[in-house]
Amino acid sequence: MKESYEILGLAESATDEELEARYKELKAKYDEEKWQDGEAGNKAARALSRLEAAYAEIKEERSEAHKDTASSSEALSRVGDAIRAGDLNRAQGLLDDFNERNAEWHYLQSVVFYKKNWMNESKKQLEIAIQMDETNQKYRDAYVNLNARANYREKTGGAPAQAADPAADGEQMGGNVCANCASMCYTFLCVNCLFNLCCGCR
Repeated sequence: MKESYEILGLAESATDEELEARYKELKAKYDEEKWQDGEAGNKAARALSRLEAAYAEIKEERSEAHKDTASSSEALSRVGDAIRAGDLNRAQGLLDDFNERNAEWHYLQSVVFYKKNWMNESKKQLEIAIQMDETNQKYRDAYVNLNARANYREKTGGAPAQAADPAADGEQMGGNVCANCASMCYTFLCVNCLFNLCCGCR
């Protein structure tokens, strides 16, 4: 695959727009040059054939990657549904079926461990998620809040009582939280939600 990108003079990280623009540029160039006399025309024709083959290979590979991403997103969504329903066994089973485990996979695994009250394991999974996606604020917020809960337990010698698990809607797994806390609260990883203190929510 790397060779195909080299034929177009692109890095593998090139966007779809950059790919299309470069392909059109080179195609127009070789289409014009292939009509030259002698070896110059033959060389351009061969270059055009290589260009077409490389472009087709890249497009096919990217199409498959998009399909895999969509399939993975749907599967992760089912994990979220299982967690919201309180079916941790199903959630774990779905997670175990994944071959490629991205940052969101590790985040959801952290949520499952958290729901089982396995704090150390939950923290480790969050750390992996953050390492894989350092810019994701959701993961960072969850990590800060999880550490805060662990510190609370250490200081008090026990865990704070968790809120009841209300039926969740939207994208949040934590359920019945106010809009101002929704961006930080996710399946009770928000410490304020753990204590039912967020923005006066009770």
